[in-house]
Amino acid sequence: MLDQVDKMDAAAGEAAAMLKVLSNPGRLRILCALVPCDMSVGELETALGQSQSYVSGQLLKLRAEGLVACERDGRVMRYRLADARVRPILERLYDVFCPA
Repeated sequence: MLDQVDKMDAAAGEAAAMLKVLSNPGRLRILCALVPCDMSVGELETALGQSQSYVSGQLLKLRAEGLVACERDGRVMRYRLADARVRPILERLYDVFCPA
């Protein structure tokens, strides 16, 4: 029984850490924009109406948390969701909060 409690504590800690990252509106908007497809910083700037420095800074934090990854496509870095656990959370938030 104690082992199960320890596992629940660890899982709750992981979930709380992820939810803390998701609680920032700017980072959440970036993650939601990446649900349907990979995007470059420029595409994210346009989609979000934010500056390159802001988008890059938020992407840096998301990469540090392991939620996004990037790949070079010629001269452009393309970002994608990296943690499969976050996709269903973002899809559900989109369904609930984003207008059709």
